[in-house]
Amino acid sequence: MVGESPARRVLVLCETHWDRKQLMACRERWDGELELAFPEPDDVGCPTDFDPLAYIGSALAGQLGPIDGVFSSSDYPGATLAAAIATGLSLPGPRPEHVLRAAHKYYSRIAQRAAAPEAVPDFALLDPRRPDASPPLPLPCFVKPVKGAFSVLARRIDSEQQLRAFLASPAVSEFGHEYLSIFNRLLAAYTSFEFDGHCFIAEELLRGELVTLEGYVYEGGVEVIGIVDSTLHPNGSFARFDYPSRLPRAVQQRMADVARRVVPALGLERTLFNIELMLDRESDRIQIVEVNPRICGQFADLYQKVDGTNGYELALSLCTGRKPRIEPGRGEFAAAASLPLRVFEPMRVLAAPDARDVSAAEALFPQTLVWSECTAGEELADFEVDEDGGSHRYAVVNLGGASRVQIGERCEAVEARLGFRMQPLRGTAD
Repeated sequence: MVGESPARRVLVLCETHWDRKQLMACRERWDGELELAFPEPDDVGCPTDFDPLAYIGSALAGQLGPIDGVFSSSDYPGATLAAAIATGLSLPGPRPEHVLRAAHKYYSRIAQRAAAPEAVPDFALLDPRRPDASPPLPLPCFVKPVKGAFSVLARRIDSEQQLRAFLASPAVSEFGHEYLSIFNRLLAAYTSFEFDGHCFIAEELLRGELVTLEGYVYEGGVEVIGIVDSTLHPNGSFARFDYPSRLPRAVQQRMADVARRVVPALGLERTLFNIELMLDRESDRIQIVEVNPRICGQFADLYQKVDGTNGYELALSLCTGRKPRIEPGRGEFAAAASLPLRVFEPMRVLAAPDARDVSAAEALFPQTLVWSECTAGEELADFEVDEDGGSHRYAVVNLGGASRVQIGERCEAVEARLGFRMQPLRGTAD
C-alpha cells in the first residue's frame, strides 16, 4: 500500500533451536512491522575458529544487509556479537564490554559482591596453569569454568588431590584451547580484564531451592518479567521448570531487589537478562548462582501462556527502541512449564518423531511447543560433553494448564504421541 513504512529489519544472531518456534508463537505481535533475518553461523554450528571481530566488522560495513535492530538468545558468542554490532551502529542494546563482564563468572561475581554482598557466595579464582596451588576456599567447594557451556567441567571438589587432578586433566586443557578461543578474542578486543577465559572459579557450596528470575533493563529501570521454579532429578539434572513460582511473595520481592541492584552494577542496558538464584529456607538466605545477559529462549512462551506476552516480543521491543510491555495474568493458563525429556544411561534411539509427529503432538493441547533433539539411530552416550554429566536431554515439551498436575498429565500424552523408542547401549549386539 502506498505510504506504508517498510518493515524494520532485525538480525537474530547465532540462531538457537528455540528462536524460530518461539518467534512463530508470537508472530501476530510483530509480523508486518518487522522483518527477521537469521544470518549464519547458528549457535550449534559456530566453529571454534570463527573470527568474531571480522564478523562484527562485516556487519558494521553493511555486508549483513540493513540492520534496524539486533539481538541473540545465544549465550556464546551471540549475545556479545549482538551487543558489539548494536553499539557500533548506535542501535539500542547493551555494550559488549558489559555483556562480557556479566558472562565472565569471576568479574561478574566482583560486580555482584559490590552491589549485593549478602547474596554472593564466597569465591576465588583458579588458574589451571597452576594446578599445584593450594585451594583458595575451604573444601568441599564447587568449581566451574569462568565461561562455561551447560554444566561442562562444573563439579564439586572434595579434596586437594581431586582439585589438582582436575585442573591438570586433558579435558580442562582442551576446553581452554578450543571452546574458549572466541571468548578470549572478544575479551581482548573489548575489555582490559587481567584474567581470560582459561581460568576457573571456586565457590562455596550452595543449597536450597533453585529458581530463575528473568527481567529486562530499559532506560536504567530494571523490570522483572517472572520467576520460574526449577525441579531437579535426584542426580541433579533438571526435571522441569514451572511458572509462576510458588515462592512466597515476600521472597520474590527480595529476589527482585537483588536483581535491581546487581544488573545496573554490571552495566547492562536495553537487554533481557536472567539470574539463577537459590533460596536456603533454613538460613533464609538468597544467593546468586549466575547472571546471564540475554533472553532465556526456553522460557519465553511460559510467560505468554500465563501473562499473554512472549519473551521474544520483549526482546524485539528492546532492540528496536520500544518500551516493553507485559501485563501479568492475561494469558490462557494459570500455569505453564517446560519439561525436558531425558535418559539417564547410554541409549540408542530406535525411533524419533518426524515433523508431522511433532505437529500432531503439539496439536493435542493449545499453545504446546515441542523441540525434538535426536534422530533415529543416534546414540545418546556422551553425557559429559553434551550437558550435565548425569543425563542426556533428547526433547523439550512446553505446556500450559490449570495446574502443575494437569501439565504433567498432558506431558505424558504428548510424549506418547511423539513416539520416542530407546534401547540401552549396554548389552546391545552389533
